[in-house]
Amino acid sequence: MERLIALYRKKLAETETGFVRYMHSRINWDSRLIVIVGSRGVGKTTMILQHIRLTHTENESLYIAADNSYFASHSIFDTASAFAGQGGKILYIDEVHKYQDWSREVKMIYDYLPELKVVVTGSSIMEIIKGTDADLSRRAIPYTMEGLSFREYLNLTLGTNIQPFCLNDILAGNAVLPAEIKHPLMHFKEYLANGYFPFAKQDDYLTRLENVINHTLEIDIPAFARMNIATSRKLKQLLEVISKSVPFKPNFSEIGRAISTDRGTVADYMVYMEKSGLIRLLNTAGNGMKAMEKTEKVYLGNTNFIYALSDGTPNMGNVRETFFMSALNVNYKVTASPVSDFIVDGHTFEVGGKGKTGKQIQDTEDAFIVKDDIEYAYMKIVPLWAFGLNY
Repeated sequence: MERLIALYRKKLAETETGFVRYMHSRINWDSRLIVIVGSRGVGKTTMILQHIRLTHTENESLYIAADNSYFASHSIFDTASAFAGQGGKILYIDEVHKYQDWSREVKMIYDYLPELKVVVTGSSIMEIIKGTDADLSRRAIPYTMEGLSFREYLNLTLGTNIQPFCLNDILAGNAVLPAEIKHPLMHFKEYLANGYFPFAKQDDYLTRLENVINHTLEIDIPAFARMNIATSRKLKQLLEVISKSVPFKPNFSEIGRAISTDRGTVADYMVYMEKSGLIRLLNTAGNGMKAMEKTEKVYLGNTNFIYALSDGTPNMGNVRETFFMSALNVNYKVTASPVSDFIVDGHTFEVGGKGKTGKQIQDTEDAFIVKDDIEYAYMKIVPLWAFGLNY
């Protein structure tokens, strides 16, 4: 236990609180069991350590990493029991999916140690609420954490304190930036290429980004789906096919032939890749299983992946649509439009560059043109960057 406490205190001392992710204010930290999932690199670990510092609960909290070698000979439940016995009140378990019996032991903590609150984080590839050995759905409060919004990127890199705007304010042209940001487009271009992950300010961003992609393909997905090394190579092939084609309407049989596998396996791979945050699937508007089964387009998970995986200059149409979907998908359901690009909260959106016209949606009610390379909204035309302020 002393070893775990020493590691916890060291990580806590290294944690800065000047910039805090959007998810921190959305979590009900009083809940007995909180589950935070998100793709690799979005800042889950930093956020929970920040919460400890911001709430001054260092002496009643314990942070543990589930992949620590300590748990080769100790169980998480026994550790939790010892911690509670010493008066501990909040246990934070990071990367919980890397511990084989995590769901069973977390359930035991919840049932047998009611005096202890538990916060766990895990990869978004995991069906973490259902677990593997125990169903936590009636006990856990789940949260999914996405990468940086454009608003967060500005706050992180420029030290601003921009607050989020709702969709109606954005459409009305009320989403404005501080006076010191006279021209948002320069910052927006940087964000599209290098701003989705919180390590945006660190050196070697592209290398770190490639590590996120490779680790997800080589370790996270294969471990969850019990795949072998040969299968992980198939995942890399599939991502390469997708990156060169997006956005596109998937033909699983055709993709299967391209990577020498059957359409059913391709469908499974796509699910794993979507859950891990590598891709996003745009479905048709509607209700029930029919809508879920009909995927109109496949996108990469965020625009940074486009720049990392493109051989040269990325297709800007793809970049714009990917940004719009990833930005709005956090707070709203984004579906395909039968006449345009997207439907969000009952509004129809046509996304394009500065020269985009409204011909395609001229007969559509409640429709907007979303333009890149413009700074201000006017009439039914909204700048693309403004949608990055919604979370």
